[in-house]
Amino acid sequence: MEEPTIPEEFSLDSYRYDLPGELIAQVPSEERDGSALLVLDRRTGKAGHGTFSDLPDYLEPGDCLVANETRVVPARLFAVKETGGRVELLATRFRDREFDAMFRTHRGLKAGGVLRVLNRGEEPTDRHVTVTQVHGDGTVSVEVSGDLTPRQLMSEMGRVPVPPYIRRQDDLRHELDCERYQTVYAREEGAVAAPTAGLHFTDGLLERLQDSGVKLARLTLHVGPGTFKPIESPDVREHRVGSERFVVTTEAADAVNEALDGGRRVIAVGTTVVRALESRWNGRRVEPGTGETDLYIAPGFDFAVVSGMVTNFHLPGSSLLVLISAFAGRRRILAAYREAVERRYRFYSYGDAMLIL
Repeated sequence: MEEPTIPEEFSLDSYRYDLPGELIAQVPSEERDGSALLVLDRRTGKAGHGTFSDLPDYLEPGDCLVANETRVVPARLFAVKETGGRVELLATRFRDREFDAMFRTHRGLKAGGVLRVLNRGEEPTDRHVTVTQVHGDGTVSVEVSGDLTPRQLMSEMGRVPVPPYIRRQDDLRHELDCERYQTVYAREEGAVAAPTAGLHFTDGLLERLQDSGVKLARLTLHVGPGTFKPIESPDVREHRVGSERFVVTTEAADAVNEALDGGRRVIAVGTTVVRALESRWNGRRVEPGTGETDLYIAPGFDFAVVSGMVTNFHLPGSSLLVLISAFAGRRRILAAYREAVERRYRFYSYGDAMLIL
């Protein structure tokens, strides 16, 4: 019996595009709001081009711009095994004395193994962690020795967890990443990846937006390791994302609901804000609340809250590309991406931006 044909809009192969490697941004733009900005009309597919500092020109008084104020933890830790093998740990969840982590090493890890922590200069220290459990999903639980908590250890020895496609010869540019892989409005520590659409904002740009009558609201969604998880199923509808913690305050919900009641646009700064807001829609309004969401958005999703989006350019075949395609249409998004490639836009986390209206 022949396998049923997957409709084009749900086929993973339909979310591929060609990207020259030199367009993957390895460092941020010199000025946050100096990034290029592609403006896509999702009704017509027409694309315009400018600079991110032009953003106020595209928003209107009464529009509600919603940002994610999560703060990235320096959750990337390097260590060596007793045998001398190098280990990279990416902490995903913290507890009192332990943390869970994704890991990379040549020969794997075993429960009971002791790892000697390296400092940011790649030198061994007297800090140690012990692997307490190896889980079937490719993660481990690790206990911190001594008088430090896991968060304190990361603060002292950890590095900013920039994505793996950022491959710089001088990979120890910790100070640069500490500043630029963090939004200017980051407040609540807990993310293992930045909500990168927000990296383009400056305090001055936010003031200009407010002065023009745009309403600003903030929520928190702590970006988890699921943001790195590739779609493996040929049918994108079968993908699942991990749950992520969020807080939608009463103040944020009221600002969004006021815009909706007034027929104004709600502009999400990034896919994390989209997922948080759409998760809190009760059929009539956005409800404030705290919890976790594993909402996965694919074509066919009914967007009830968000009518515009600021976003970066995403990896081929990623859940983030699927989400923005659900919002604006796969063909229009991929056509805009092709135009961005032709115009030499910079892609991914440290790359340029897109405004979809």
